[in-house]
Amino acid sequence: MPFRLPALARLAAAVLTLLALVLPAAAQGAREPARGTPERAALMDAIRPLVEVRVGAPVEFVVVRLRVAGDWAFAILDPQRPGGGQIDPARTIYGEDAEYMDGLRTYALLVQANGRWNIVDYAVGPTDAFWDGNPLYRQIPQGLLP
Repeated sequence: MPFRLPALARLAAAVLTLLALVLPAAAQGAREPARGTPERAALMDAIRPLVEVRVGAPVEFVVVRLRVAGDWAFAILDPQRPGGGQIDPARTIYGEDAEYMDGLRTYALLVQANGRWNIVDYAVGPTDAFWDGNPLYRQIPQGLLP
């Protein structure tokens, strides 16, 4: 006679299997907006003034990482001049402090409110994971941070 699980045990096994499949996907619900989409352009446009006031205009970005989950976004960007021109950190507002920075790599946490993306926190050239231990970052969706 083959072994048969009671109906309740089979149901519990099915639910656990479903949770095992669904929860990792939910935790990784962050996505990258595709190039050329209005959402990606809006995110870059929200960050650009912050960077341009520090390094001079005009600026375009090489996207290292860009993730959106719900109303939250996290970006890691390398600013450059249009067409790929390099920006000398020593010739920006950072001046002599540039030698203590990890380049001009820019990190930005954004939230969407009132129909636009707003910068909540940022760092330019940090030498460590500045968000680690910051209570603000405990409330953002999983999958945004590297």
